[in-house]
Amino acid sequence: MQNFIETNRHDPKKIDPAQRLQNFDEIYQYINQRQLRKQAERCVQCGDPFCTTIGCPLQNHIPQWLEAIADRDLERAFKLANESSPFPEILGRICPQSHLCEGACTLNDGYGAITIGSIEATITDLAFAAGLQLPFPGIRHPQKVAIVGSGPAGMSCAHFLLRAGIGVEMYEQAERPGGLLTYGIPGFKLDKKIVEQRFELLVNAGLQLHLQHEIGRNTELDELITQHDAVFIGVGATSGKQAGFLGETHAEVISAMSYLTDKQQQLFDSSRPKKFSVKEKRIVVIGGGDTAMDCLRTAIRDGASEVLCLYRRDEANMPGSAKEFHNAVEEGVEFAFNISPREIRRDGAGRLCVEVEKTRMGEKAADGRQQVEIIANTEHCIAADVVILALGFDISTLPGLEQAGIKTAQWGQIEIDPITAVTSNPKVYSGGDCHRGADLVVTAAADGRKAAFAIMEQLLG
Repeated sequence: MQNFIETNRHDPKKIDPAQRLQNFDEIYQYINQRQLRKQAERCVQCGDPFCTTIGCPLQNHIPQWLEAIADRDLERAFKLANESSPFPEILGRICPQSHLCEGACTLNDGYGAITIGSIEATITDLAFAAGLQLPFPGIRHPQKVAIVGSGPAGMSCAHFLLRAGIGVEMYEQAERPGGLLTYGIPGFKLDKKIVEQRFELLVNAGLQLHLQHEIGRNTELDELITQHDAVFIGVGATSGKQAGFLGETHAEVISAMSYLTDKQQQLFDSSRPKKFSVKEKRIVVIGGGDTAMDCLRTAIRDGASEVLCLYRRDEANMPGSAKEFHNAVEEGVEFAFNISPREIRRDGAGRLCVEVEKTRMGEKAADGRQQVEIIANTEHCIAADVVILALGFDISTLPGLEQAGIKTAQWGQIEIDPITAVTSNPKVYSGGDCHRGADLVVTAAADGRKAAFAIMEQLLG
């Protein structure tokens, strides 16, 4: 260990941009066991590991599994990685590590942080390839828990309940399980076979999965609560936010999640007709987060002739990860910073036009972020064939909450006890985006785990 002086940080290799634009395959080539070990050996083994205590919402055993890999003990690393995390091979791919574990790494100041994300993903990839199994005991308790939503929070809750031998029935309104992981994150960031593999594992462990089953239509929430010993609600936040300017209702203006979901459904079944076509069109995406990057990079692969991102702040203030921004630039996306849209209308020829103003960064607000100032008399129009709004997400309301005695906050967030994740109905728990608002996959996973532990305490004592 502590070979950080002799060995530099090495990120996974990426497929050449010209090649990766030909398909939706993952762009990173994850490292082999030898490279894995060399990177793990860079760990300082801090007495107070900030990567875990400050950087990771799951408090993963990062130094311990790095040490196991350095000792050539893949099985121990695999067990440690999966002890605290419900799907490390997924989080290792999609977590914004630069803001979390790697950002908190002691070596990040001068030597380059440990490549925690790629190591995390690779440990479980290699373990599954070697035939290693997770210790699910089978269903051994009579109690049964219902989980509404199969996204990250629901997956996490199911994982830990099944590890305790508690039966789980999961209800998902879509055709495939996984929620955001399946429909909202493109395959070039997360191969869908990895999500499918994790669900196969859960089903083999005893999960009963009900697809195309909508709560409020196929089954009422009250009925679900009555039929189960506990219920976990993790339906997420998938309703696209509106900007509030004129012209958002034009047929050519679509939400990010609608576009990403439609494209993923078409990739699953090529005979399925597209709702939205961007081929040989000029696409304008409004927003600066990772979802905006997903839309931009998807549109390029989807045959768009031009892809432009409009963001009202500067590059330094983009909320998305630097990694995703640089990948988009490599793939040919154009960026227009300090541009604030104010209306979408048609020009004299009937073509869509995004009317914008130039901005500059002003003083810092109370939250520490620079405010946006409009520069007077800078109005101009940017032509577009399709406009995609990637402005964040609102909570999707689940029917029957009020009737079940479940309190919600001002914006529809389900209110929970911060320690136990229980709602105002003592049989119902919740977590993830339907409680927090749109947030990270890893925080949803942490919420699902917290709820699972509280449910275990309630049902098993």
